[in-house]
Amino acid sequence: MEKELNKYKSTNSFLFTTDLNLEEVCNAPDGASGVFLVYNVSDAAKQLIMVGSTGTVQNDGTLKVKSGGLYDKIVNGHQFAKTGRKYSWPAQMKKEEIETLEVVWYETFTDKVKGIPTFVEATVLQSYLAENGTLPKWNVAF
Repeated sequence: MEKELNKYKSTNSFLFTTDLNLEEVCNAPDGASGVFLVYNVSDAAKQLIMVGSTGTVQNDGTLKVKSGGLYDKIVNGHQFAKTGRKYSWPAQMKKEEIETLEVVWYETFTDKVKGIPTFVEATVLQSYLAENGTLPKWNVAF
């Protein structure tokens, strides 16, 4: 998976625990498109549990950024319930006894690099599937 993501230089990460506010700790940019990877971080290991993306490339080669970009998709995107991740992630983390998440994001479509976000997401998921025989456990389907 690393090789698929190495070419994207606009990247960062943050840690999230149930006692933090996802809106405050998320450092992904507004107005940017790309992918994000979510890891369960424990003393024993770091396990990829989800891959997501946002942004659509139009027929003319331009990017249509969803309102709020990566930041909004991470914080307010729906998962596990019809509510934003800022609410559903802490509940799911408690349910699964996950102490810490690490979220790593990559801006995949810029002036210099033109990685279609859903293609990059699919490439990462394909690599994970080839290695593990399944999708990450928080990816319901692709």
